[in-house]
Amino acid sequence: MRKLVYYIASTLDGFIAGPDGTDPTGPDGFWPITPDYIQHMSATYPETLPGPAREALGITAEGTHFDTVLEGRKSYEIGLAAGVPDAYPHLRHLVFSTTLTEVPAPAVELVAGDPAAKVRELKQESGGKDIWLIGGAGLAGALYPEIDRLIVKLSPLTIGNGIPLFSRDTAFDPRGWKLTDHTALENGAFFLTYDR
Repeated sequence: MRKLVYYIASTLDGFIAGPDGTDPTGPDGFWPITPDYIQHMSATYPETLPGPAREALGITAEGTHFDTVLEGRKSYEIGLAAGVPDAYPHLRHLVFSTTLTEVPAPAVELVAGDPAAKVRELKQESGGKDIWLIGGAGLAGALYPEIDRLIVKLSPLTIGNGIPLFSRDTAFDPRGWKLTDHTALENGAFFLTYDR
């Protein structure tokens, strides 16, 4: 069965973005993007780089982990604001929203229903790779019970306040995770893989 994988960058103090929710890796972002970070992502998770970055880096590899990406409305709108209506044209791209009625990219599938029910349906599809949950915190909170694996790109950075890994209204439900893989980069970042 396919797994739902929350593959996300986090600060040491548990935030995925600043308080305003804008792209922390964008032109005015605070996230440290170093050559070893890009090299590791390009070699290990090439499908998680947005289309424009893949093109700029000359990446054509299909990827080995994911064939589907899920994101919430707020995360999706960050790409729209940057003029990118489908940041992942090389993946099946689903956007979850109860307020959007359409999206400008025909290949992007808009889902208005229950995120957990949709994910259970996706997990049952045969022959596919895993499902990448890109965020944001609201969608991650709604899908918390369905997450099978966490891959945290832990940055050697603290910001004090911001958008947490899971929204603050996520149900209290302690879960244990087993560290199954880890990679340390020269810049001090870690790629940590945990399975439920």
